[in-house]
Amino acid sequence: MNFSLTPNLEQFVRDRAASGDYNNASEVVREAIRLLKRTEEQRALKLERLRTAVAGGDEALKRGEFTEIASEEDLDAFFDDM
Repeated sequence: MNFSLTPNLEQFVRDRAASGDYNNASEVVREAIRLLKRTEEQRALKLERLRTAVAGGDEALKRGEFTEIASEEDLDAFFDDM
């Protein structure tokens, strides 16, 4: 697999490899890809959790399980009860 980097990114990879934290540029790129993969997996998990929470909220609304807040006073009272 071949890919191109901007000069700025190429220099960053070279600097990281030269820092001694990595043995070579390939290790830097592999670590970057692992971090990207982890970030994408975390984003997908958060999105799934959000969808589940929204679906649960929709179901609660259908069952009439909600608190109506129509004013600042209602909002204050809601948080005072927590």
